[in-house]
Amino acid sequence: MYKRQRVNSLVPGLTRTKFAMALHEDAQFMAKQMPHTPLARGADPKEMAAAVLYLVSDAASYTTGSSIVVDGGYLA
Repeated sequence: MYKRQRVNSLVPGLTRTKFAMALHEDAQFMAKQMPHTPLARGADPKEMAAAVLYLVSDAASYTTGSSIVVDGGYLA
């Protein structure tokens, strides 16, 4: 008998991290991007962490095969 595993993923939107800071500082890029993002801002890393905390918590014990999109509405 095998142990059942949960497999989920986080689909992040534009997030203010050191890696993505060049995008956030590019006014031309942001001017093109924000009209397509209903919340009209990039995410704070803590907002991504909150979704990950859910996935690793007991609250997600019956969640599997899911991709949680945290993108300010970009894909909506």
